[in-house]
Amino acid sequence: MKPLRLLPFAALFCCATSVQAAPAVIFDMGGKFDKSFNESAYRGVEKWKAETQQSYLEFEISNETQRVQALRRMAEKGASPIISIGFAQASALEQVAKQFPKTQFAIVDGVVNLPNVASITFKEGEGSFLAGALAALKSKSGKLGFVGGMDIPLIRKFQCGYEAGVKAVNPKAETFANMTGTTATAWNDPTRGAELAKAQFAKGVDVVFAAAGGTGSGVYQAAKDAGKFAIGVDSNQNHLQPGTMLTSMVKRVDVAVYNVLKGFKPGPQQLGLKEDGVVLAIDQHNDKLLTPDLRKRLDAIQAEIVAGKVKVPDYMVNPADCGRK
Repeated sequence: MKPLRLLPFAALFCCATSVQAAPAVIFDMGGKFDKSFNESAYRGVEKWKAETQQSYLEFEISNETQRVQALRRMAEKGASPIISIGFAQASALEQVAKQFPKTQFAIVDGVVNLPNVASITFKEGEGSFLAGALAALKSKSGKLGFVGGMDIPLIRKFQCGYEAGVKAVNPKAETFANMTGTTATAWNDPTRGAELAKAQFAKGVDVVFAAAGGTGSGVYQAAKDAGKFAIGVDSNQNHLQPGTMLTSMVKRVDVAVYNVLKGFKPGPQQLGLKEDGVVLAIDQHNDKLLTPDLRKRLDAIQAEIVAGKVKVPDYMVNPADCGRK
């Protein structure tokens, strides 16, 4: 199906009935087949569709000016719930949700504090803690790296959890961290990502975690070229560089979308290890890199986090707990 444009909105609603409103998904820039955040949301809504045999409405944002208009038109036609994918839609959703207080809205990876909005976020720190533990267990040098995208609190949250996981396994380990930039271009700069990774490898780093969007592809290529390991993020990126990708710290956007469609609940919701909201990806591309003993260690650490025996520091709550401000 080609991305739908703003003008032919009437055609979108042929499948909705007066008995039950059709839900809608607003994919953000990058499109529903971006191999990352949007595509995970697409898998979630398609799972719901397959199970229920019901239709849904969709729109793919191609520029920032379309967000408010797309949300408003979906609401005007009676769609509910209307799910916005990505924190960048928060402002537009808040504006439209106020205008349609009886319509159900949801945002994934953002927060809008309104009574008719479900705000689903993730405990990235928990998944990153596991990624850091794995990195430390696999490392021979005791030197680990982190490459972030845009320097924002969310990415610091990834870094914080990762570094805590490293230290939990090896208190003597060193971590080196770099952010790609301070503007949105930091999400799509593979060349800079490769440069930062190479600089870390020169310091002895042998495992690097990239939380940097498209910039990560440069990090992974640099790791392959240097014979080092890399860890992907958000979606399962193990297939990008098989043998190099130690794992991927996946945010289950598909689970978030599916849960909203199965039963709308307004208010803030966080998905962590317990809720299967964040996971380390294991598949045919990295299966041989993870020994049975290593997996047992990871399972034990995860169980302790879920049980509350291990407290993962949260940059959003207290940056000082992360050792970096």
